[in-house]
Amino acid sequence: MGDSVEKKAVLTQADLAEGWRQCGLGKGHAVIVHASLSRLGYVVGGAETLIRSLLEVVGEEGTVLMPSQTWRNLDPAAGVHWEAPAESWPVIRAHWPAYDKDITPAVGMGAAAEMLRKWPGARRSDHPARSFAAVGRYAEELTEGHDLSNIFGDGSPLERLYRRSGYVLLIGVGHDKNTSLHLAETRARFPSKRYSEESSAMWINGKREWVTYTTQAVDDSDFLRLGEEYERETGLTARRIGGADVRLLEQRPLVDWATAWMERHRS
Repeated sequence: MGDSVEKKAVLTQADLAEGWRQCGLGKGHAVIVHASLSRLGYVVGGAETLIRSLLEVVGEEGTVLMPSQTWRNLDPAAGVHWEAPAESWPVIRAHWPAYDKDITPAVGMGAAAEMLRKWPGARRSDHPARSFAAVGRYAEELTEGHDLSNIFGDGSPLERLYRRSGYVLLIGVGHDKNTSLHLAETRARFPSKRYSEESSAMWINGKREWVTYTTQAVDDSDFLRLGEEYERETGLTARRIGGADVRLLEQRPLVDWATAWMERHRS
């Protein structure tokens, strides 16, 4: 174990900030970040240092956005409570805690995303299962009015970032984690597009309710292939920061290209 720890890069806030700048991130940028902290190596200060470095680079005029999803607040029939027997599903539906954007922790989004949602001044969207959190000048604009049914489409934090000509920063993760491709998925026209009903626990007028809503079913199975083709066509190359491959992309051209790609390749 000792040898593996010694081989990891040791990174400070200054190291990370310089790395983001070399990727092209700068003052005033609005950026959605998907990060694997462990891929970077040993970050002195962990998630806190990562968030501080991002906020340092974008400055007071910029904004950092991250997914803070709570996907276990969905119907157990969707498979999100795999550890619970089917006979317990009615109990889960009746008692799962209603989403509270100030309290409910993000699930599976990583330590950095959980840190960002609790950051002073952070804003978080109201979607009970697919929320986003943001810090910075446009945090409220990006997270307000997150419609139940239009999770990743028009009016969502992703689409609001698109309007702002924002950026996507992938830190140690691939395009399979690139949620901006779901915005393209909502815009693309392809025969296999389908919709499904989802349910979540929410506070409605001060009362916990189990709410069912219709939304587009998403599919990220081709996101890696799509991302590889986009990088080849645009000449995008990853930079190495610590032990992580890091990519900075302009979101609008990516989404527009991905929309057309899906219309060509999805049956």
